[in-house]
Amino acid sequence: MPQRTWFITGSTSGFGRLMTEQLLERGDRVAATARDTASLSDLVERYGDRIWLAQLDVTDTAQIRDVVERAFQDLGTVDVIVNNAGYGLFGAAEELTDELIEHQLGTNLVGPIQILRAAVPHLRAQGGGRIIQVSTYGGQATNPGASLYHASKWGVEGFMEANAKDLAPFGIGVTIVEPGSAATGFRVGSSRLPEPMAAYDGTPAAMSRGIQNPALPSVSDPAKVAAAIIGSVDQEPAPLRLVTGSDSQKVIADALRERLADIEAQKVTAASTDLPKEA
Repeated sequence: MPQRTWFITGSTSGFGRLMTEQLLERGDRVAATARDTASLSDLVERYGDRIWLAQLDVTDTAQIRDVVERAFQDLGTVDVIVNNAGYGLFGAAEELTDELIEHQLGTNLVGPIQILRAAVPHLRAQGGGRIIQVSTYGGQATNPGASLYHASKWGVEGFMEANAKDLAPFGIGVTIVEPGSAATGFRVGSSRLPEPMAAYDGTPAAMSRGIQNPALPSVSDPAKVAAAIIGSVDQEPAPLRLVTGSDSQKVIADALRERLADIEAQKVTAASTDLPKEA
């Protein structure tokens, strides 16, 4: 197993923390970034200079460029970029403030875009690498009361899927991770809810108001998900999507079948708008 150097955003909790721990334990190097890296001090004490720390707010484009540049300068080579930082914003679109909308898109969509743009010149120069985008089954399917969260994830998946094609000639692989439910603290610790509007009481959108209930069940083992993400880097070519959790697989498959059936049913009507074929 080759030793690699990883750059991970949101490394203080959830899959980011678990990946950082597992990678250091097996002997890899990690550039661990987060808005506050104080909670990683125990890993610094244990692993020394194999963990490189930097404060990073992924909504700050100038800081992204600075941190990515310093990581490549200090570490020489970075083999894998992991866009893990993110959170869920739930509620009907009408309930959300402008500030909530901008921060959700800035964190989940614009941040990963800018990290990729900052890293790609270095990855090309070193002859290749891997970019991993942690998404969700919500990047392929939707639930009521989560429109902005889905907008951010569908957007970042489209961006990453196109880049998988753009970057393949340079030996840079792109993988989008589609986790299902896992007890990472995503729902209880990091998800956000706006002030509810009475107009949505009893509607499908109101279902999202219970997202922070700690009693909600989870399907996946977070440590196993982290290990699966790490293991995907050994696959050649890079898998475009990595689905984790039986719930995620079912939800995505059902959504794709429904969308395909809708499109297939419009074959004749779609063709009716074509220009006349030349004789």
